[in-house]
Amino acid sequence: MAVPGFSWRSTANGTVVQADHTTNRKACSFSILSTVTVIFILFSIGCVFIATDNRMSLLGIQGEAYSVLIVNELFVGCPDPQIPLDTCRSRCPPRGSEALPRDIVSRTSDLEMQLLSGSPKRKENSDTPKNLLAIPVGIKQKEGVDQIVQKFLTADFRVILFHYDGVVDEWRDLHWCDNALHVSAINQTKWWFAKRFLHPDIVAEYNYIFLWDEDLGVENFHPGRYLSIVQDEGLEISQPALDTTRGLKVHYPITARQRRNKVHRRFYKLNGGSRCYGNSTGPPCTGWVEMMAPVFTRAAWRCVWHMIQNDLIHAWGLDYKLGYCAQGERSKTIGVVDAEYIVHKGIPTLGGFDLYKVPSGTSSGNEDRINVRLRSAAELEIFKERWRNAVDEDECWTDPYPEKIK
Repeated sequence: MAVPGFSWRSTANGTVVQADHTTNRKACSFSILSTVTVIFILFSIGCVFIATDNRMSLLGIQGEAYSVLIVNELFVGCPDPQIPLDTCRSRCPPRGSEALPRDIVSRTSDLEMQLLSGSPKRKENSDTPKNLLAIPVGIKQKEGVDQIVQKFLTADFRVILFHYDGVVDEWRDLHWCDNALHVSAINQTKWWFAKRFLHPDIVAEYNYIFLWDEDLGVENFHPGRYLSIVQDEGLEISQPALDTTRGLKVHYPITARQRRNKVHRRFYKLNGGSRCYGNSTGPPCTGWVEMMAPVFTRAAWRCVWHMIQNDLIHAWGLDYKLGYCAQGERSKTIGVVDAEYIVHKGIPTLGGFDLYKVPSGTSSGNEDRINVRLRSAAELEIFKERWRNAVDEDECWTDPYPEKIK
């Protein structure tokens, strides 16, 4: 009789004995354990694949900031189970805002001042300035700066002054002083200020950013007409032409005013060194402006700001690379406006790009100018080397202007 739960087998001499269940139990246990192990491994591999896929997709956008978000999505999922996982991932929140609901995140700011009482000023207010003028200033150039600022205020500009000499109170007698923003830092350059206080997300509300030196004459310049021209011409990066009728010299011929033109985008030099022809494709023949009075669109400035090196405060070499930020073919979207022109006074100050704009009121003035020149030249070589290294190391980037000199 067979007993449930037991099995029997016959020996060679016909004797019936109970079968040995030790082997069967071991085999069964091994089989169950193997099955569980395989299932666990497959589940783990699946989780790894999911996490890896999420990490690869997200790290390419925001980097390490998404690590916690990946874990939350993997084990918790989206807050609303009806929303697919990809929908949440595609939000791409700004770095640091992952813990916040999307609609409370304020991605950008501006330089508009607010009243302490009453209703907050909304950005859609038609009275809000749409363009920005930023100038490094010293008190010795107060009169000239006053003339510049008054021109721009009539054209609805927000004005920010970078005080490189630390003097602010002595500007308060000017009627527009309280409507301008003032930033003070001793002996810092225009590009030092711009890198730190004109972040693209701060100036995102302004259509055009004028980043000018303080020693410019604006008798024949009107900001409103200038903006109309650059808009009509599709210029992303521009500058007003320099007046040469008073015997004033220019460092680069392309910046000199051409009286018969409204705008010019290239310069011709058919003899001597550094020639420029009609088929020349790069600076300083075309696609180039000088750094004393550049004007950028919002999109161009976002690119240029990222190219400014934090420690290279004189920004030498940057002018030759502006074409990469021109939002198109640089020979078409960079130009010099002849119809609205300025005078470069060449007054020695600290605020400008010119080597000779260094205070000379002390006995060490000459030595200071030499040291600034040495620092500027050294920065130029550093910038060139960084550019070369960046080009060599970035396998995903293709140079649109593969020339020896750009």
